[in-house]
Amino acid sequence: MSEKLQLSLPVGKSVPRHIAIIMDGNNRWAKKHGKGSLAGHRAGVDSVRSVVQGCAELGVEVLTLFAFSSENWQRPPLEVKGLMELFALALDREVKKLHKHNIRLRVIGDTSRFSGSLQKKIDKAEVLTAANTGLMVNVAANYGGRWDIVQAAKRFAQGCVDGEFTPEQLDAELLGSMVCLSDLPAPDLCIRTAGEQRISNFLIWQMAYSEYFFSDLLWPDFNKYALGAAIQSYATRERRFGKTSEQIEAENA
Repeated sequence: MSEKLQLSLPVGKSVPRHIAIIMDGNNRWAKKHGKGSLAGHRAGVDSVRSVVQGCAELGVEVLTLFAFSSENWQRPPLEVKGLMELFALALDREVKKLHKHNIRLRVIGDTSRFSGSLQKKIDKAEVLTAANTGLMVNVAANYGGRWDIVQAAKRFAQGCVDGEFTPEQLDAELLGSMVCLSDLPAPDLCIRTAGEQRISNFLIWQMAYSEYFFSDLLWPDFNKYALGAAIQSYATRERRFGKTSEQIEAENA
């Protein structure tokens, strides 16, 4: 059992309520260690476990992990097949542990493209953990930010057809209520590993005001202590949301 993660944050600062992570570098880790690509993805599962544990220990409310993008179908067929099998295996092995620790699991994205058996495993995991009140873990699978906004726009358009809305009613608040995770606080912090500095079509609506932390660590080398370092960096930043520093200081006085 690893030591419990503890942080010493500046006065008046707290951990992010919602952390989003782009888990990058599994393939590079595998090549670095002379292994096949799936070995990197398997090693990445250990990092997921460590980061989930760290978030739970620190009192983070929501963790959203970018596991498989809508663009990842373009990868080699054998790698995609292996990723689907690994996803199914992880659901079998990890969900009971999550449930035991009062963690809720949700999968966001267009799951209709997955096999029927994988969809059933996802449904079963979500139902089992639905009443849990601890950390919320969202897994973005076959997810894309543009897809998310398009599906929200389609929901609004259908609402207009059904007489529920009129076009004039559309504003950011209404459309925002139709994207994924609309019932949760927006991500405060987005972490991307492996030295890349882009968001790759991840939560592009939800992360309009997120802080970003880019780590050079490959995802299988990232753990809850690296998470702690990212949170320490986050805690040094002033979040203004369009206001001035003086306005923020006055509000916090």
